[in-house]
Amino acid sequence: QVQLVESGGGLVQAGGSLRLSCATSGRTFSNYNMGWFRQAPGKEREFVAAISGSGEIIVYADSVKDRFTISRDNAKNTVYLQMNSLKAEDTAVYLCAASPRTPSFSDHRWYDYWGQGRQVTVSS
Repeated sequence: QVQLVESGGGLVQAGGSLRLSCATSGRTFSNYNMGWFRQAPGKEREFVAAISGSGEIIVYADSVKDRFTISRDNAKNTVYLQMNSLKAEDTAVYLCAASPRTPSFSDHRWYDYWGQGRQVTVSS
């Protein structure tokens, strides 16, 4: 079992920045690929970014590329999502997820463990 607890997020004006953190426990963190997804009301869960266990592979959704940065600190068992130049359409609940094997980083079905989610609201 892997437990994930997100923190950060909140309310920000358009153009501002926020950072999300996801602390994990339970298994060897570096064995897991980590992803961030988001879900807005009435919409399907959407891939945001993912990072491999070693940090060598990073993937972003086109909608956040060049604005968001995913990173991880394996010594702290934590993955981060730095969000800059936020837009109103980034408003959603953001969830982190862990996967021991991920043929497709952007497919939420490959992730076995999920955090509870953090609200990010961007006012225009």
